[in-house]
Amino acid sequence: MRRMTVTAIMSAVAFVLMILEFAVPLVPSFLKFDFSDLPAFITSFAIGPVYGAIVELIKNVLHLTMTTTSGVGELANFIIGACLVLPAGIIYKCIKSRKGAVIGSVSGAVTAAVVSVPVNYYITYPFYSNFMPMESIIAAYSAIFPWVDSLFKALLFVNLPFTLCKGIMTSIITFFIYKKLSPVLKGDKQ
Repeated sequence: MRRMTVTAIMSAVAFVLMILEFAVPLVPSFLKFDFSDLPAFITSFAIGPVYGAIVELIKNVLHLTMTTTSGVGELANFIIGACLVLPAGIIYKCIKSRKGAVIGSVSGAVTAAVVSVPVNYYITYPFYSNFMPMESIIAAYSAIFPWVDSLFKALLFVNLPFTLCKGIMTSIITFFIYKKLSPVLKGDKQ
């Protein structure tokens, strides 16, 4: 029962954090940053990687009520988010130490970043090109990075590092707050 409750609460927090997205400098304005993976990441460490992935799923299902992407953005967000929290949680579950947490966090961030390229190339941007010509999408990247002249280069040299930075920032914040939240999430007595 506690795991279901924690998963529900963390999903709600993740959903709220997903709404609080913001643009960042040096990337096209349609690339938004949010901290919605943080609750899933913490859940993955505290009660298991499957629960972290469930938080990612519920957050995106809830976001479908306000989608502007017909669910395509939520699907991509779920896949990439699950690729962040599953490796991190699995490794941390096997190596319950600071070293395991670091290895898991880096593995999750790298996996999410690498997976973001084919997910965006084959799912997200083909859908978006129905509303904005691919030339305009690439032009948005080229305006900031003149040498980016194809979708693949945009994804490899802009989106991949963006996703990697997001995963690393999520990991860093987790390191600062996990120990304080862990007893509450796990139901351990203090």
